[in-house]
Amino acid sequence: MLGRDLAKVFQGYRPVRWDIQDLDITKKNELRRKIKKINPRVIINAAAYTDVDGAETHRRLANLINARAVGWLAEISLKQKILLIHFSTDYVFAGKKRNGYGEKDAPQQSLNAYGRSKLLGEREIIKRARKGLKYYLIRTSWLFGPASHRHYHKNFVDTILRLAKIKKTIKVVDDQWGSPTYSYDLAQVVKNMIEKDAPSGFYHLTNSGATSWYKFAKSIVNLSKNKLKITPCSTKEYPLIAKRPKYSILLNTRLPRLRSWLKALQDYLKN
Repeated sequence: MLGRDLAKVFQGYRPVRWDIQDLDITKKNELRRKIKKINPRVIINAAAYTDVDGAETHRRLANLINARAVGWLAEISLKQKILLIHFSTDYVFAGKKRNGYGEKDAPQQSLNAYGRSKLLGEREIIKRARKGLKYYLIRTSWLFGPASHRHYHKNFVDTILRLAKIKKTIKVVDDQWGSPTYSYDLAQVVKNMIEKDAPSGFYHLTNSGATSWYKFAKSIVNLSKNKLKITPCSTKEYPLIAKRPKYSILLNTRLPRLRSWLKALQDYLKN
């Protein structure tokens, strides 16, 4: 999702766009060789292992993609004086702060293997930042947007729309809170940061406002005028392999606020 919208937003810059068939970031020598050949000014890493439940049983792979490979990217960027932009997640936090987490809040204990792998990736970047790496480490959450065909229905919005076609009623948890984020809006902010030469550091970027998964689902159904009935349930009633944080709202204190998640959702459904 994010890779496609980044490619769209940066189209005027004629970006080099690599997907996994073009570059496997877990192959260190290939990574170094290909980046050295084109010598870019900026690297935007939208690659990640994002299967939260899958990470519980594939921890080595999640750590390889989300941490070790990020360290290699950071090392290469440091040596070649490249701006590195990397994306992390609200799941690095334990989710105990009801009012949300700002950029200065330090993660203490992630609840799941996915969050821990992303936190390890953050630390790889910070190691090189101490040596002079310029970077934007952007935490975001509850991402939705257009995906390629092979990844269709991988985001919550499209999943609800698909279920609306085949089911009459579903249950959605109402005790996990966060901020949905439209991948196109996020990509636009990244472009602005580069053009305005924003300072290095952590950034929390989500659409404004907070909601629960249940209320998010209700908004999707109402705006798309579907008849799917959604009933709220607790996390205990809908157990998953990986634990999720109860409150993972990210507070953006460094940049102008993005539009509300509801307006972004309306735009996505319209287009």
